[in-house]
Amino acid sequence: MVEIKVPVVRNILEVNERLAQENRKIFDEKKILVLNLMSSPGAGKTSVLERTAEALQGRYTIAVIEGDIQSSLDAERLQRKGVQAVQINTDGACHLDSNMVRIALESLQLDFVDLLVIENVGNLVCPAEFNLGEHHKVTILSVAEGDDKPAKYPLMFQISSVLLVNKIDLLPYLDCDLDVIHQRAKELNPLQHIFDISCRTGEGLEAWTAWLEAQIQEKKNLP
Repeated sequence: MVEIKVPVVRNILEVNERLAQENRKIFDEKKILVLNLMSSPGAGKTSVLERTAEALQGRYTIAVIEGDIQSSLDAERLQRKGVQAVQINTDGACHLDSNMVRIALESLQLDFVDLLVIENVGNLVCPAEFNLGEHHKVTILSVAEGDDKPAKYPLMFQISSVLLVNKIDLLPYLDCDLDVIHQRAKELNPLQHIFDISCRTGEGLEAWTAWLEAQIQEKKNLP
């Protein structure tokens, strides 16, 4: 049975990678910075997007592809913030793939978009295995999840350009060591940018949006 399954998995990943490269070509031609936003459920992906949209409002145009197993609640939240958002319901699948993103792009008006964020399905395993054509993978970890998550789910932290450690306002009430999160994440990816943030208080968000603006501007200035 193993001899049958391995080629099937390899074929799926090869097709996904080919479509991801085609997606990347579209993004580069339109000079759109694209992020693949990943986390476990409840870590705060949509809250980070809301606060980021508020911070960049009037300077950059943001669009979002929302991935969820079911419901369109998160897309509706972002639309109320004036963000162009389209929903993908995976009907049980634990991650987005390149073909899903390609189909969703047809529902977005990309010509005036500066930043496209793909909010992946919430879990720390499957989304890490599929390239979507994005420029940066961004992982959000809330301190309420504990400081052992980088060690337990290493691939997610290894492949991400950025780690947002969210809900730091809760640290006084939790048995979670921020330094341990940093140390374990850096061991997996020494080049990873780490921002400690709180969407509730706004702490740390200025540094995150400054990094993001620099990436958007760099993409827009490419020949």
